[in-house]
Amino acid sequence: MNQSNQLNALFERIAKEHLHIETLETQNRDRDDFHDVAVWSIKSALEAAYAAGALAAQNTSTTSRGKK
Repeated sequence: MNQSNQLNALFERIAKEHLHIETLETQNRDRDDFHDVAVWSIKSALEAAYAAGALAAQNTSTTSRGKK
């Protein structure tokens, strides 16, 4: 799985787990493309995205140590 696909999968997982949105693909139907979401769910999703980014940065710096 390439990096773009991995990132999209992460976005989909966060949307499902925190926002209860089944897909991030455009459905061309207002009821499927627009969602009422509680602010605490948005905060939770942002925290999950931040944590994923921090972990990715930590893994990148760990794997690049010692390389010149």
